[in-house]
Amino acid sequence: MAIPDLDIIPLAIGEIEECKIPWRSKEYHLTRKDGIMALTRIKGARANEAHKALLLGLEDDEPQIRVASLKALPEVATQKSDELFDWLSVLLDDDDIAVRTSASEALSVSAPVFPSGVDIIIHNELRSANKNRSKAAFKGLDLLCEAWPEVACDHIDELFLEPDVELRTRGAKLLGKILTKGGSAGWDLISWALNDNEPSVRRAAAKTLPRLAKADTRIATILAERALSDSDSQVRVSAVKAIRLLDKDSGRAKELILKGASSRDLNVRKACIDMLPILYGEEVLRGIAIDLLKTETDSKLIKSLNQLATDDSLEGSEATKNRFLAPAPAVPKLDREVAEAAGKRIGLEPVLPDKKVEENLEQQPAESNASKPKVSSLYRSVSQDEMMGYDDDEY
Repeated sequence: MAIPDLDIIPLAIGEIEECKIPWRSKEYHLTRKDGIMALTRIKGARANEAHKALLLGLEDDEPQIRVASLKALPEVATQKSDELFDWLSVLLDDDDIAVRTSASEALSVSAPVFPSGVDIIIHNELRSANKNRSKAAFKGLDLLCEAWPEVACDHIDELFLEPDVELRTRGAKLLGKILTKGGSAGWDLISWALNDNEPSVRRAAAKTLPRLAKADTRIATILAERALSDSDSQVRVSAVKAIRLLDKDSGRAKELILKGASSRDLNVRKACIDMLPILYGEEVLRGIAIDLLKTETDSKLIKSLNQLATDDSLEGSEATKNRFLAPAPAVPKLDREVAEAAGKRIGLEPVLPDKKVEENLEQQPAESNASKPKVSSLYRSVSQDEMMGYDDDEY
């Protein structure tokens, strides 16, 4: 269901009261409000006409017309934006609450598309005492972080200068959005936020450090080292998470982890001690664990450090020590054959007698057996013919 292009402008400016549109066996009556919403379809040569029609709608006395005009504003502004954002600024303070709400929504939608056109408006709305207006402005700033990170950095920088803690905290929570595209300006903002007097601001800034460790290891190492000494435990934990993602072969990363292993914060110590086996070999690790045991007070960490400091190959039980012994060398094949020829089997049961020999022994009378010395058939001497596999029946 669509208004004919030729009827959009007349309907939007009120030249015609309504437009009848048949749709699925029904007839719909579209009014001026619908015509204003349809202004978003007009492009190119007729954009000026749509722009004039929208301006008339923005200054109309009817709240519904102003609301419809505000909804169409972001799209119409892509063709021509003259005076539109001036009206947007005015309607943010309109007497009608529906108009004010629509103006805030139009601001958040327009922010990433027209950063310069709404720059001052965003600046004012971010600091609005009305929570709904401030929320809409921060939504626009959030979108601005992705589309125009440089402009967003300027707004966040100004927020950090505000005495209001909530504004600084909300600004710090946006730092993750500008981390990859903001460049050095974004790193400076994180650094400044980590120096803030309010813990909530520092916590929000510290949460960006793990992501920064993936983007720029050098900057992340510097900032994580500072955050590791912060008075707030949550900031220190975020610093440890960032250190986990640093290059494990980096000497500076190892120093930070060793420093954290003796921190006053239990969570930091635990996280750093858990990382020690990844960074160091057994001998160095035992020395570090022994040193840490001298000052550690937590029972669980003491147990973990004792395990790291113990060399099972020397101090464990007999069964534990045996696990570290090298396996016995294999018996050479020649020695094994000689032993088997003598009726012995290395590591296995004795060689059983041949069936043919057993049958011959059974056929001999018992008297002859009595005259012979008692020698176990299991360990009898083997002739050379038997060793070579010769059989008397074959000749």
